[in-house]
Amino acid sequence: MKQSRDDVDPKVNSLLVQAIRTKHLIRFRYKDQERVAEPHDYGIQNGTVRLFCYQVSGQSSTRLPGWRLVNVLDMCDCEVLAKQFSGNRETASRRHHQWDELFARVEPPSH
Repeated sequence: MKQSRDDVDPKVNSLLVQAIRTKHLIRFRYKDQERVAEPHDYGIQNGTVRLFCYQVSGQSSTRLPGWRLVNVLDMCDCEVLAKQFSGNRETASRRHHQWDELFARVEPPSH
């Protein structure tokens, strides 16, 4: 079943959009693990509401830091942290994702 932004808790939706716009780290639980990440892209991909983020600390079954694609409806205890991050990461490992609809994206640094 295709998801929409209406399926996301309004508080979580607002929190993610604001964290991306202001480039603040977020903390959340996902798959029973606490994670701290830089939120970069938030939208719908292949009918699922997702967050593309760069996890910098917390727990993970794979190496940290690293890119993660998270199903937003499976996130819980999400909060914005006081610490900011610099913005877009231009790394070879960053894959470009195709989005059905993009709600928010970290703006590239202005030169």
